[in-house]
Amino acid sequence: MKHVHYTDIEAENVDVEGAKDAKIRWLITKDDGAKNFTMRLFDIDLDGQTPLHQHDWEHEVFIVSGSGELRNKERKNPIRKGDVIFVPSMEWHQFVNTGNELLQFICVIPYKE
Repeated sequence: MKHVHYTDIEAENVDVEGAKDAKIRWLITKDDGAKNFTMRLFDIDLDGQTPLHQHDWEHEVFIVSGSGELRNKERKNPIRKGDVIFVPSMEWHQFVNTGNELLQFICVIPYKE
């Protein structure tokens, strides 16, 4: 079993083209014995964003704090604290902080080798 406070896990810069002022914490991974899923926590600073991208796995997302937009190539949907989001595989997606405080969300993905 693993039990830690999330602040005990180092926040790393999202170092991908198109990302801006975004950090990630790898909360639960294969290194913890998780065989099916990986849990991450993202912090998106004011005017920050994740890259607009797609891939072959789904996302389950819970907005912990803040507000912003969930974007794809055609739409911008407002998001806020408490929202639950499912991003299917191969769907274009981007999280953008358009609010006035930190946008923080939990993102669960299938474990990939």
